[in-house]
Amino acid sequence: MERGNRLGDIEITEPKAMRALAHPVRLAILERLQRHGAATATQLSPDVGATPSVTSWHLRHLAGFGLVRDAEAGGDRRERRWEAVARGFRFAMPEDDEGRSAARVLSREMFDRAAGLPHRWVAETEPDLDQVWRGLAGLANTRVVVSPEELAAIEDAIEGVLAPYVTRDPAQRPSGSRDVRLLRYVLPEAAEEQKSDGI
Repeated sequence: MERGNRLGDIEITEPKAMRALAHPVRLAILERLQRHGAATATQLSPDVGATPSVTSWHLRHLAGFGLVRDAEAGGDRRERRWEAVARGFRFAMPEDDEGRSAARVLSREMFDRAAGLPHRWVAETEPDLDQVWRGLAGLANTRVVVSPEELAAIEDAIEGVLAPYVTRDPAQRPSGSRDVRLLRYVLPEAAEEQKSDGI
């Protein structure tokens, strides 16, 4: 695995690592560490739906693939603290059968995990937002007709816009800043669907 993109994500290229991450508890652990910083297995346990000992086992498994690592000790040096090695992760669809299969398993788990986020946001977060934040929230469902190269260019441009905000030092954030989750699905349609639209 190597890091090398503008968002500071770790690149997952090994099918075994993709399969290892394609587990609801492991995805929850990694997301929690990326979002809130270092924590012990006991601290993570309530958020990831596993006992501290099971959480600890999953953390060691993630560490074996270089996705988490030991963090600096906190106040109690007897407790092992863990941190994510990067702000996020990414993976591409490999060309070999084993890699494609592993990427599909991880993709499905990630889609399942993200599927409920908008509903939870509408029910739990949106009602308490002030009007400024509520006005900036929302969704878009935009359909474009592009070549693979154009789609890659669109993704690259989006990443270029986001990178300065993702990677800036926390001390440089303006007052009034808060976490904002940008969900971006890129879903090419089947060739038959395009033909039925007369394209």
